[in-house]
Amino acid sequence: MNTNRLLVFAVSLLLFRFFPVIAQHNTPVLNAMKSEIDRSMMQLAKQSAPPYYISYGVTETRTIRMSASFGKIDVEDSSVSRILDIDMRVGDYNVDNTHTIRGSRFEFGGGGRGIVLPLGNDETALRQAIWLATDRDYKKAVERYGKVKTNLAVKVKEEDSSADFSRETAETFVESPSYFVFDASAWRERIKRLSSLFSADPKIYRGNVYIQADILIKYFVSSEGAAIQTGEPNVRLFAQGMTKADDGMTLPIYRSYFAFSPEGLPDERKLAEDIRGTVVLLGKLREAPLAETYTGPAILSGESSGVFFHEIFGHRVEGHRQKDPNSSQTFKSFLGKKILPDFIDVIFDPTIKTLHGHDIVGYFKYDDEGVKARKVTAVENGVFRNFLMSRSPVENFPGSNGHGRRQAGYKSVSRQSNLLVIAHKQEPFDSIKQALRAECKKQNKEYGLYFVEISGGFTFTGRTVPNAFNVQPLVVYKIYADGRPDELVRGVDLIGTPLTTFNNIIAAADDLGVFNGVCGAESGGVPVSASSPSLLVSTIEVQKKQKSQAKPPLLISPIGAGGE
Repeated sequence: MNTNRLLVFAVSLLLFRFFPVIAQHNTPVLNAMKSEIDRSMMQLAKQSAPPYYISYGVTETRTIRMSASFGKIDVEDSSVSRILDIDMRVGDYNVDNTHTIRGSRFEFGGGGRGIVLPLGNDETALRQAIWLATDRDYKKAVERYGKVKTNLAVKVKEEDSSADFSRETAETFVESPSYFVFDASAWRERIKRLSSLFSADPKIYRGNVYIQADILIKYFVSSEGAAIQTGEPNVRLFAQGMTKADDGMTLPIYRSYFAFSPEGLPDERKLAEDIRGTVVLLGKLREAPLAETYTGPAILSGESSGVFFHEIFGHRVEGHRQKDPNSSQTFKSFLGKKILPDFIDVIFDPTIKTLHGHDIVGYFKYDDEGVKARKVTAVENGVFRNFLMSRSPVENFPGSNGHGRRQAGYKSVSRQSNLLVIAHKQEPFDSIKQALRAECKKQNKEYGLYFVEISGGFTFTGRTVPNAFNVQPLVVYKIYADGRPDELVRGVDLIGTPLTTFNNIIAAADDLGVFNGVCGAESGGVPVSASSPSLLVSTIEVQKKQKSQAKPPLLISPIGAGGE
């Protein structure tokens, strides 16, 4: 009997049953959480240091993932998990056990420890697990609250004396989670065909197509009376090719796609077209000259600008950092002041589900602290107006604006959602390109740079290190001032400091790039998007990229050698 066929049949059946069964109101999970939180508050009220607030957040995730390399499946599995996170607070809204203990380097933010709950619908079993976890967290909270009081007594007055927790409206919202049917058999064959396209170039050393389908159900209850149940279905597809230049530099190109259902992904024809283009581009990158260290004018494509703003701006306006004594708090003193050109707004809006025909991944109805998602205008006409806020208040921002987020197993802090850079004054891209050439001549530069694709980056926000960023381009062109053809180059990182770079933005194009991804920080990985028009910057700085010292493979690939 063909065991591969049995596996295909089993996985396909699993998915057809696996997703629809969870679409129901008033699930046993939510009922168990409500019952146990009421009982816990009533019983623990008898203790000498009772909790003033408890919340339970449960993340149930049902996943199937498949990966194919050069036409063959190399990974295929499915999983189901149900993780409980508890926010236990002893003290009061002004000062509680979560208060930062100054002098302890790793006290602010960081991971928690989620509790694995039973997967069945037995409310007694669920309540048993919740009860034990609550008892453990309460004892830890009481112990830490004692340390907080001691720390406050022996340290100097704090820079920010805001409360530890904000009072918010207790929301109630229960929906039947959306679901979709994922045709495992069809997608298996599709990603095999797509990944085989990388075989066209025997010098491509990694040619992989990966797809992951998730159904998330999030449950939230609190002692304030909140009761929320929402669904977050999504599908992600990634195509990655990697080659190596003769000097040892590793050259990857990524293509990523996101949708709220499989039907929202591009069709196979479009995906194949993108991968064939990637194969051609990798061949050109392999032969491209190394770029030099450079300071001068540049254009950031819309997608690159989105990633750029996410790294150098978004992380610095996450509210909890303004309270962290170890954070540089870059924009805290810039409230009401100009930080960008007056034709630019920056908005974070988790209530938007699609943008110009693209599903965007930073969408949610309620954040992970039970607060309704809200649009936040961070910059208006170039003037800085707002931070992204969780329920951890900071000076002048006493309440949440619906951006308390976390990955299951972590503690919520303020995080980004859908970042939108909006330019009120735009020009055709060709005009922006001509303006770049004019800026090069003005600065006596032979060429400017055009950053087409960026993989991501990192930024430093602490006080003990330079407040800088490093964004990692994948595809960069030289745009010559004298009109010579554009030249593909490789081997640079985009670096700088935020305020200086913001002052250098001089124009925006009439296009739009959208980046969907997962951002990692103190509260784990959360889905985010960033969108922007292409931007012309008068001065940008790049440095040479670190590269491997290993030579390309000595032997010819089996693909190029015909399998010999």
